[in-house]
Amino acid sequence: MKQCLIVVDYQNDFVTGSLGFPEAAELEERIAQKIREYRDRGDEVMFTFDTHNSTYLLSREGRFLPVPHCIGGTEGHKLYGKVGEMATEDDWCFIKYTFGSDALYDFLKQNAFSKIELVGVVTNICVISNAVLVRTAQPETDVTVDASCCASNDPILGEKALDVMESLHIVITGRKEEV
Repeated sequence: MKQCLIVVDYQNDFVTGSLGFPEAAELEERIAQKIREYRDRGDEVMFTFDTHNSTYLLSREGRFLPVPHCIGGTEGHKLYGKVGEMATEDDWCFIKYTFGSDALYDFLKQNAFSKIELVGVVTNICVISNAVLVRTAQPETDVTVDASCCASNDPILGEKALDVMESLHIVITGRKEEV
């Protein structure tokens, strides 16, 4: 049975755009390497795309986070750098209008994998939301989040999110050692 890698929202606006932060840019090569590893084994690679429109500021999310981002059809909506260059027509891409992807959940309910790994941004918002949906869709599948390939603009909340995912029996790898 195949494994799959889910790259969560590694889009221009989260790396260098309106919600960009330096730690996100540092993930580029590590995520690209993960994609290469999965492709070399013949496993699946999937991408989620945070997606909004011109009325974003009127939405609930827009009222709480009044920074337009990932507007469909803009440069900010596209995958960032090498990761974007590595995406192919054969990859599953899931447009999502909120933190978690209901389309990804529905897909995973119908398509079993032996292991599912998540990477991307933002750890404490979209990564955790999608990890919970993955765990819910496939409760007997090994679900992993590689912390070395995830980032948050708030490192404290990012670490707390990793703790919460771990408590949900999601295996956290690549975590920085405590000093």
